[in-house]
Amino acid sequence: MKRKVVGLAALAAAGALALTACSGGGRGGTTSETTGAAGFPADSVIGVSLPWLGTQNWKEADEMFTAQLTDAGFSPLVQAADNKVPQQQQQIEAMIEQGAKVIVVGPIDGTQLSSVLESAKADGIAVIGYDRMIENTDAVDGVVQFGSVRTGELQGQSLLDGLAAKKGEPPYNIELFGGGPADPNAPNFFSGAMSVLQPKIDDGTLVVVSGQTDFTQVATPDWDNAKAQSRMDSLLSGFYSDKEIDGVLSPNDGIARAILTSAEQAGQPVPVVTGLDAENESVTLVWNGVQWSTVYKPTDALVGKTIELIQALQKGEALPAPSETVDNGKIEVPVYALDPVVVTQENAKEVFANDPTRLALLN
Repeated sequence: MKRKVVGLAALAAAGALALTACSGGGRGGTTSETTGAAGFPADSVIGVSLPWLGTQNWKEADEMFTAQLTDAGFSPLVQAADNKVPQQQQQIEAMIEQGAKVIVVGPIDGTQLSSVLESAKADGIAVIGYDRMIENTDAVDGVVQFGSVRTGELQGQSLLDGLAAKKGEPPYNIELFGGGPADPNAPNFFSGAMSVLQPKIDDGTLVVVSGQTDFTQVATPDWDNAKAQSRMDSLLSGFYSDKEIDGVLSPNDGIARAILTSAEQAGQPVPVVTGLDAENESVTLVWNGVQWSTVYKPTDALVGKTIELIQALQKGEALPAPSETVDNGKIEVPVYALDPVVVTQENAKEVFANDPTRLALLN
C-alpha cells in the first residue's frame, strides 16, 4: 500500500464538496454522497464489527464502543467474529439489514470484505475502518488507526535500545517474529521495524542466527501465541544449542510472552523482547524487568476518534482532514493516524499516569 500525506485545506475542501454533493445512491457514488448532507437521526443504529475478543485491546474496544456510542445517543450494535471471515461477513450483512447508518469494521482480513461493504455503500451506509486498513474496495470512508509503520519503527528502535542496555557490546544474536499475514497492519509493523534493524544486520551489529528475515518466514498465522511458541522452540533447538539468544523482535504482547516462556523452558537467559498493546500481563512483566518493552495504543483514544467521525457524519458535516491517505488498491483512503508510544520500566508510570487500570499494576 502506498502512503502519502495530503494538504489539509485541499482535503477539507474535497470532503465538504463530497458531503454537499447531491445524494445519488447506488454503487456509483461515494459513501459520503449516499449519506447526504442531511446526515441521519441522532439515535441511529451504529454497527461495529470486531475481528475477535482474543486480546485485551479488542475486549476493551467491545466494551468502550458499547458504552461510548450509548453515551453519545446512538444505538450500538457491536459484534465480534471469532477471527472467522465468513462470520464477519454475515455480521456486517445483518447490520445492513438492521438499518445501521455507519458500520465500523476492524477486519479479520482486509482483502475479503469488498462485496459486503459494497452492499453497505449501495444502501448509503458509511464505513469506517478501525485499527486496520480495508483493502481493494472503494466502499470505505476512512480508517482510524495508530500509525502501523511508526509502531514497527518504535519496536525496532526499542529492541536496539534494550540490547545496548542489557546485553553489553555487540554483536547480538536475535530472531524476528511478525504478526498474522491476513492482518494488513502486520507487514507494516514488520517493515517499519526492519527499516531500523536492517542497517544493523548489514553492518554486523545484529546477527539473525536462523537467517529468517523475510516477513513470510517470520509471520505468525492468526496471531496465535501457541504457534509463536512452537516456532520459538524450533529456533532455539535448531540454532541455539551452543549459543545464547540476546533479543527477539515480537509484534505484540501475547507473542512476546510466548517467546519468553520458550526461552525460559530452553534454559536461555531472558532475552530482550519487544511487544505491542500494553496488555495487563505484559505491563507487569515490563515493570518487573522481564519483558523489555511494549507499545501503548490506548483503546479509548482510538474509539473516541472513531466516534468523532461518526458524529460528523450524523450531523452531515465533512469529515475532518486526515493525517494522510493510503492507497488500498482501489482508492486513496483517508487515514486518521494516532501516535503510539513505547513503554519501558523507566517511563511506565509517566505513560500510564492517566490510565488507572494499568497504573495500578505498577507497584
